[in-house]
Amino acid sequence: MGKMLDQAAIDRYHSDGYAYPIRVMDAADAASFRRRFEAYETANGGWYELSKGQKLYLLQTWVSDLVQHPKVLDAVEDVLGPDILCWGTSLFVKDAQNPSFVSWHQDATYWGLDRPDVVTAWIALSPATLESGCMKVIPGSQKWQQIEHRDTLAKENLLTRGQEMAVEVNEEESVAMPLAPGEMSLHHVLVAHASKPNESDDRRIGVAIRYVAPHVRQINGDKDAALLCRGSDTHGNFIHETPPAADMDAAARAEHARIMAFRQGVLYKGVAGKPAHTAV
Repeated sequence: MGKMLDQAAIDRYHSDGYAYPIRVMDAADAASFRRRFEAYETANGGWYELSKGQKLYLLQTWVSDLVQHPKVLDAVEDVLGPDILCWGTSLFVKDAQNPSFVSWHQDATYWGLDRPDVVTAWIALSPATLESGCMKVIPGSQKWQQIEHRDTLAKENLLTRGQEMAVEVNEEESVAMPLAPGEMSLHHVLVAHASKPNESDDRRIGVAIRYVAPHVRQINGDKDAALLCRGSDTHGNFIHETPPAADMDAAARAEHARIMAFRQGVLYKGVAGKPAHTAV
């Protein structure tokens, strides 16, 4: 029995590569985060440009609050251990009746991390249903290890280069993970996952948080950068980040610029000459 997950959920994560649904906040708190997201979106002329660098939690307090949410971290600790770093975040937003989709892929493909002690917490700020295009996974696919991917550059694909696995995926083996606002799922960095377009009348808004254990190392350079969220870092593989005190203030912008400049020489040179994978 863990802090947030029962033993069955913990066992499912380790055997099948995912766990859901996990209630981390009530509907009112989820609605509050949604309002903060949409205020950020309005103030910045959309959500994509700032968020595509995966470090929005260094600029926006609402993302920093989600990343450091105690119940989110409790669930992550149940599968990753007590020492937790946030390595990145991604926004997955599908407007109502929108053709955007996410192709079958593995998160680890272009990240350059040397081991799979990495988990994504996907938090729903609006209903993620079968109709709105909730995430689906292939149980046990993390045991396939790394599969070759190809870039399709498909316009409606929410992955920046339209990345997709270069193998045929049997959709009949997939499991859908619908979530209500305030619920989240956890998935392993190697599990195959995808989602269909939103055919509902509401936006589907999800925040994906990428957590790593401190012993994970970036293979594209001596160090990477991450935010220590819980426990301690005894390995020194990551430059430690500072979360914002206020949205987009001078200190937050300076910290974001510092980290992104550092990462230009690490993550963004990619693996084997490929561009880094930025999933939004």
